[in-house]
Amino acid sequence: MKIVVDYDKCTGLGICESLAEDFFEVNDNGELILKRTDVPSCRLADVEAAVEGCPTEALRLEA
Repeated sequence: MKIVVDYDKCTGLGICESLAEDFFEVNDNGELILKRTDVPSCRLADVEAAVEGCPTEALRLEA
């Protein structure tokens, strides 16, 4: 699976970072930085929680 971000929707709240900090980081300017885009199956549940927890629906997973 691969993480895709719609940066036009992202407001930098950081919920994704709190749920999967090794994949997401919000910098000091409130901008989301993807640390990794490919999600191994052993971490899929954490990243899915981050995607589902995004209040602006800026995140999605693609096969």
